[in-house]
Amino acid sequence: MHRSSIDLNADLGEEVTDDAALLAVVTSANVACGYHAGNPVIMRRVCEEAVRLGVAVGAQVSYADRESFGRVARDVPFDRLREQVLDQVGVLTAIAVSCGTTVDYVKPHGALYHRVVRDAEQAAAVLAGSGTLPVLGMPGGLLLDQAAEAGRRVLREGFPDRAYGDDGLLLPRTEPGAVLSDGEVIAARAVELAGWTEPRLDSLCVHGDNRGAVDHARAVRRALEAAGLVLSGLGNPPQD
Repeated sequence: MHRSSIDLNADLGEEVTDDAALLAVVTSANVACGYHAGNPVIMRRVCEEAVRLGVAVGAQVSYADRESFGRVARDVPFDRLREQVLDQVGVLTAIAVSCGTTVDYVKPHGALYHRVVRDAEQAAAVLAGSGTLPVLGMPGGLLLDQAAEAGRRVLREGFPDRAYGDDGLLLPRTEPGAVLSDGEVIAARAVELAGWTEPRLDSLCVHGDNRGAVDHARAVRRALEAAGLVLSGLGNPPQD
């Protein structure tokens, strides 16, 4: 393995896992901005702990869909989606700054994450609403392609706790075996993903809403460090 560092991210502030325990393991936190989960009090709590631990903070933007946890695709017009993303990033940014940190990147959540892989208009709306922030997402998708064309920093991620289809995309959660639960398997897959050269990944995501998320994250971190990798947050320059 030729690289020397990689990021480990997870979804925080969703009220479904032990945020403090997960923050002690990951190097970047995708903070729910209130549209699918979370609220300003929770955002502040996560940001304060992220500052204490030196964890990078990212805006996890979503459709306005708390009922379905942001996992149902919505046909939101460009202007409305742009404003929704702008609102989410703005709220988290204000909280992060008041806690002594910054928002270092933007990452769509759930159905929006998958929609912007193939939907040019919604991808453009996410970019328009998120200023000049670096963009974390699926390699090969339109969101990252558009971000790169606009000169924004592009961050490619992989998912050791999810299965991929032949098209290189994540299997839908409704498919058998789409979500992995064996910590040893997840850790081994993390090392494999970190060694990919095409596409080369900047970050690995362990889903914070999975049962055993903290244990999985710990196993992944141990495996990556045992493979000789330094864990480095997305707010830091790459160490390669």
